[in-house]
Amino acid sequence: MNQLDFKGRHAVVTGGATGLGYAIAQRLIASGGSVTIWDRDIATARDAASALGAQANAVELDVSRHESVQAAVKTTLQHNARIDALVNSAGITGPNTKVWDYPVDAWREVMEINLNGLFYCCREIVPLMQGAGYGRIVNIASVAGKEGNPNASAYSASKAAVIALTKSLGKELADTGVRVNCVTPAAVKTGMFAQMTEQHIQFMLSKIPMGRFGTPEEIAAMVCWLCTEDCSFTTGGVFDLSGGRSTY
Repeated sequence: MNQLDFKGRHAVVTGGATGLGYAIAQRLIASGGSVTIWDRDIATARDAASALGAQANAVELDVSRHESVQAAVKTTLQHNARIDALVNSAGITGPNTKVWDYPVDAWREVMEINLNGLFYCCREIVPLMQGAGYGRIVNIASVAGKEGNPNASAYSASKAAVIALTKSLGKELADTGVRVNCVTPAAVKTGMFAQMTEQHIQFMLSKIPMGRFGTPEEIAAMVCWLCTEDCSFTTGGVFDLSGGRSTY
């Protein structure tokens, strides 16, 4: 494992209790930093923080509620003087079905968590980073946001919006010390697979030239580099981690 330099820095990772978020938190701590996990499953988040050690803390968060994000920021700052990096990893897939059959409530839920929740977090944390004159934001998008996976319209649309929001925010903050980027992984085998049909999982695998799914550790390596000071001239960027699937 290459050594990344996150020494003395503190990050917030949404959805950090399991899966990709947990792997990112683990890599940030291994790189010398500390992490606050924001997750709606506070029991699992506390277990994760305990497993990660003294440099990890857990705060309960419903990312789909603006007031919950505001409260999480306040609680986090009681334990840490600043937030140097924000990784927006919380997300859900939604059901695998056609647009005309897509449940309206399920559509709203995907958008509330994957897009609106990410917006709330950026909205509340960016001013803190501006005040400090430094910050790194990394949004977890998806190759589905570039290509539009069939039978995953809400997920694809939400991740396309994440890419656009990243570009907009990156440009708005380009003359500051805050950098904003996103990653667009192909399918990564995590607990989110339980939300998908086996047919959809096999469809995603068939699109990857490497013939395998990504690992959380592979995604975490790129995300964590984007959280470091070395990521200094890149903002509004979109980084593929697709096993060869992405073509643009």
